[in-house]
Amino acid sequence: MTEPITPLVSGDWLEERLGDPLTRVVEIQYEADMDEYRDGHVPGAVNWYWKDMFWHDRDRQFPTPQLMAERFGAKGISPETTVVFYSGRNQYAMFAYWVTKAMTGHPDARVLDGSQKRWQLDGRTLTKDVPDFAPVRYEPRRTDRDDSTRIFCQEVKAALGKPGLVILDGRYESEYSGERVKPGTGFDYGAERHGRIPGARHLMWRRLFNEDNTLKTPAELEEVFRSVGAAPDQTDEVVAYCRLSHRASSLWFTATQILGWDHLRVYDGSWTEWGSSVGLPVEL
Repeated sequence: MTEPITPLVSGDWLEERLGDPLTRVVEIQYEADMDEYRDGHVPGAVNWYWKDMFWHDRDRQFPTPQLMAERFGAKGISPETTVVFYSGRNQYAMFAYWVTKAMTGHPDARVLDGSQKRWQLDGRTLTKDVPDFAPVRYEPRRTDRDDSTRIFCQEVKAALGKPGLVILDGRYESEYSGERVKPGTGFDYGAERHGRIPGARHLMWRRLFNEDNTLKTPAELEEVFRSVGAAPDQTDEVVAYCRLSHRASSLWFTATQILGWDHLRVYDGSWTEWGSSVGLPVEL
């Protein structure tokens, strides 16, 4: 009997499959100058910097299916490979899953629940060994991008105030309130203006997770969405955004892959586009 494909997998599940040639573990590096991979990673994991893998090399756009297939094949990943994403920050693994599904339709992609934090809390092994996999041929399952889970700037603008539409801002409170553009306390950059998309409701992405970085239970997750009026029996359509769409992709992953809803799309340009574009309204 074929095992069902569950998008979210546990450390126990992954540990049993380490060393399986048809399972590839991928750590997503989220800052160009922070290489946590070299300090220790899940055995057998390869390291991908998110922009290098999931953006086109010239355009601010997802790679074409063909380009994604070439990148996967270069890392020894075939359409038969089970790919498991994790990161020091959950949202980047969920972003990787989202782009992989949208651009390649890869049959078996997963996200490690709790990412590296839960893995380490459970006392599981980390290694500094860097694996080397021979390239393989990867034939993409589609020729065009699947943009059905995305929404773009002008479409969001045209939909402002539309009945049955909820816009969710997944950023931290300081970003949502207009105090900062970039989270943290360092140099504040990422858009020309502070604030939020008019009418956006706040659903800070960390509300979806436990302290150990595992996702909350489906019942708890549904309650989080209901608290901002974003369940499918409360609204027809949901648009999620953040600063660069990583945190928004965790809202998408939770709503679609865990709760089984189909009414949420991600505004990929998010605040870096909206907050710097001429003619787009801002609310404080």
